[in-house]
Amino acid sequence: MKWDDFSEWGRRVADWTQDYHLTVGDRPVRARTEPGEVLNALPQTPPEDGEGMEAIFRDFENIVMPGITHWQHPRFFAYFTSNAAAPSVLAEFLTAAIAPQCMLWQTSPAATEMETRMMDWLRQALDLPVQFQGAIQDSASSATLAAVLTMREKALNWQGNQQGLFGQKTLRIYCSSEVHTSIDRAVWVAGIGQQNLIRVPIKGDWRGMDPDALEAAIQADLAAGHQPAGVILCVGGTGVGATDPVDRVLDVAEKHGLYTHVDAAWAGSAMICPEYRHYWPGVERADSIVFNPHKWLGVQFDCSAHFLKNPDDLVQTLAISPEYLKTHGHDGIINYSEWSVPLGRRFRALKIWFLIRTYGLEGLRQRLRNHITWSKQLHEKLKLEPDFQITSAPMWSLWSFRYAPEAAADLDDLNLRLVNAINNDGRIYLTQTRLDGQLVIRFQAGQFETTEADVMMAFGVITEIARSLQ
Repeated sequence: MKWDDFSEWGRRVADWTQDYHLTVGDRPVRARTEPGEVLNALPQTPPEDGEGMEAIFRDFENIVMPGITHWQHPRFFAYFTSNAAAPSVLAEFLTAAIAPQCMLWQTSPAATEMETRMMDWLRQALDLPVQFQGAIQDSASSATLAAVLTMREKALNWQGNQQGLFGQKTLRIYCSSEVHTSIDRAVWVAGIGQQNLIRVPIKGDWRGMDPDALEAAIQADLAAGHQPAGVILCVGGTGVGATDPVDRVLDVAEKHGLYTHVDAAWAGSAMICPEYRHYWPGVERADSIVFNPHKWLGVQFDCSAHFLKNPDDLVQTLAISPEYLKTHGHDGIINYSEWSVPLGRRFRALKIWFLIRTYGLEGLRQRLRNHITWSKQLHEKLKLEPDFQITSAPMWSLWSFRYAPEAAADLDDLNLRLVNAINNDGRIYLTQTRLDGQLVIRFQAGQFETTEADVMMAFGVITEIARSLQ
């Protein structure tokens, strides 16, 4: 394709995109292809000669689209969705068009300076102190890895990168049993080891870490000659929204001088609403915080906001500055490649700018409030339905339930069959989790264009299919 021909296909793709988003609710939410179906539809060898876009786009519709699970579907109630609000999609298109590599200020000054400003906009939206600065990571997993590496380096007096972990005291990191598996992976990659990730017991309605148990675990490790390094707090866990008592956990961590990282990947978006900030009291005392605007806030995937009380700790952990990466003659600039594990960086700030300017913070707040209100209404309705148990109360827009008729012999099997039948039906999409050893079904509302009718429709689908399984 020549650039002279690009505008025609650009218009066709834009028209297709608009139609897709306007009609995606008419499609089954989850892909209905069988394993290997898409693979077998693709030629085993690449073409020797170029093909026209007409044929390529036709195959996109016929081969690719049937194998897509529609994360932008208004009745996607399964995982925490990755949203794609219209202005954010446009910004992503422009980013793809200009294709900058934004690793240094000099390689894309506008990208660096917009990232600085957009992270400060988000800081203000969350009402974090001005001391916090931020960087945009690709995902919360990367932010958590950066936090764990910083914990490691601070605990080893900044010698881990140079000397490695051999011969050092055994490092210990603490979290609850409800954290995301990205914490496990970060501990692996950092060389600390799975057995040194200490799972602190939980208690209370929020299924949060027990601060007294954390204190006991730290004391036991000190007595055994280990080196406590940091605490990872959970606010809005993936399973059922588990949330640690932030202030009390931070009390313990501060007592022992431990680096603290708050993983609020999903629920952090809700903190733009003042009425939900009681879920993370004292968060301004944490060393780092992460949330994903690409989840609930509506920003096109991928875009993770990583806030740091003292960015110098992270820079000292990650920065490498060979001569070819130095920006000479400019002092005080930020090179965000020193704030993240990858050297290469995309221009992610543009889509935050487009989104916030289009909707404003109040427009975004109202969407989140609607999702929470509608989800709670569904919760109250299903709570009154015979043979259904509410297994976890709403945390923001997330809660769980279990179908439990008296005649059922194996409730785990029944509920697994129920969630599979619901997803095969195609009208809505749910997923399951384990709660205290039992299989339960999760519900969460968070897709950007979801309506009250979409949420309420779930009641009829759930109860109808459940009754059909008896």
